[in-house]
Amino acid sequence: MTSTELPFRKKRPATLSCIGSAVLIAWTVSACRVDASNAATTTAASAAEPDTKLQALLDKTRRNLRFVEGGTFQMGDFGPLHSPDKLYYSSNPNNKPLHKVTLDSFSMSAFKTTYADHDVYSEATGKPLAGMDEATRKRRLADVAAGLNWQQARDYCRWLGQQLKLSMDLPTEAQWEYAARNQGQFFLFATDNGQADSGRNVWEYEQRKDYIRRRELGVYNPSLPLGQFPATPLGLYDMMTDGLEWTLDWYAAEYYAKSPEKNPTGPASGKEKVLRSSRSSTGEALAFGDGLSITRAHREPNPPKIDIFTGEVDATRNMTSDTTARCVVNAPARLPATP
Repeated sequence: MTSTELPFRKKRPATLSCIGSAVLIAWTVSACRVDASNAATTTAASAAEPDTKLQALLDKTRRNLRFVEGGTFQMGDFGPLHSPDKLYYSSNPNNKPLHKVTLDSFSMSAFKTTYADHDVYSEATGKPLAGMDEATRKRRLADVAAGLNWQQARDYCRWLGQQLKLSMDLPTEAQWEYAARNQGQFFLFATDNGQADSGRNVWEYEQRKDYIRRRELGVYNPSLPLGQFPATPLGLYDMMTDGLEWTLDWYAAEYYAKSPEKNPTGPASGKEKVLRSSRSSTGEALAFGDGLSITRAHREPNPPKIDIFTGEVDATRNMTSDTTARCVVNAPARLPATP
């Protein structure tokens, strides 16, 4: 064999190698296209997921709005007008004197804001998740009232309004009481019949204890899962318990004595905001005063993190685990999608 024959004998393997390379390249390109297509699909699905969650929240929000026709009522402790002995229901002077208030119509959310609701807002806006401190995280269930400070609560309501193109905000104190009292009637408790019937329209002690045990919850949970009992005649749930609700108003103990009649919004400034409703409790306990439709609570909008037993600053404390939001729409007409 001559040296000139050697290249010829290697031509066929070389040709096969080239063919194999071409097939490999074609397969690689095809695979890359499939991978790229899958990646694009995954990216699109990931992008669509937040949009789906947001749309579900917006649909639920609109569906759960309850129209409250405006009117005139006597705001404050109405005991002298209603109680059998014509005495006040409350010993607290801050819900007196009884005074005339006239409100425009509005719509109110049937439920308090849950962690599931607020998480959608956080994901959409890039804001931190609420209730992620060590103590609260253990009882941070999707269907309980979200623990929010005043600014978080108001930001959430106003953001919802922007998404729905509605004038949404926290309720004024007057709006809250008017709705809780079924358009200003003499409802001492914000329930389906104006009374606290333990075990039927509000928690009874053993009933609540058993529920907590079965769900492995904490005895001192500020809120238990919402919507467990009948709604008020207006269709509002948990107005009496399972989380204090922020209102728009600044607090002043003597404000009722000088409140304007038409659509009052509270003092022009202050150090604390008015809260209504109460923490999760039983009918027996709520009847002592915390759960009355006329009871006013008040707290700093963003309370300092202080150990209540020592008075020392404690950065691990969550001082707003029991305060939440219920939004209103300030519109005089019934919204198309509301019942």
